[in-house]
Amino acid sequence: MLKLNINGKTVDVYSDPTTPLLWVLRCELKMTGTKFGCGVGVCGACTVLVGKEAKTSCQEKLSDIGANDVTTIEGLHGPQARALKEAWTRIDVVQCGYCQSAQLMAASALILNNPHPNTKDIDCAMHGIICRCGTYPRIRQAILEATGQVRSNASPCEKG
Repeated sequence: MLKLNINGKTVDVYSDPTTPLLWVLRCELKMTGTKFGCGVGVCGACTVLVGKEAKTSCQEKLSDIGANDVTTIEGLHGPQARALKEAWTRIDVVQCGYCQSAQLMAASALILNNPHPNTKDIDCAMHGIICRCGTYPRIRQAILEATGQVRSNASPCEKG
């Protein structure tokens, strides 16, 4: 048995330590917001946060998680998440929606690690998540708007 911190809660996991995190989330823990796409780390549909980094959960073995916190779309919160979700809705980013949990996770990691991204930073951070509907321009616009929202709502000490 392994103990993992997922979405702020400690959970007992009984899967083999070499099991990809994706399968533990979806099958053992019944957290289906993280999507299966390719299973080989190419499409990005299974992106979650491990610590503050966006990771493809189909490529993260349980044994590699260690003491890092795991955040899935079900547990995504905070000012950056709120701003992203509002921008996503306002700009009407979603088309089919399959990749959107991964897009939000990667965008959240970007803002957590770089509160002032430019379009090149955004494109670099989001390049590993395939959107078959091609909503990339709207995703980029939503991230730019969300970062502006997060900055405008930050306290004077946080704006630095």
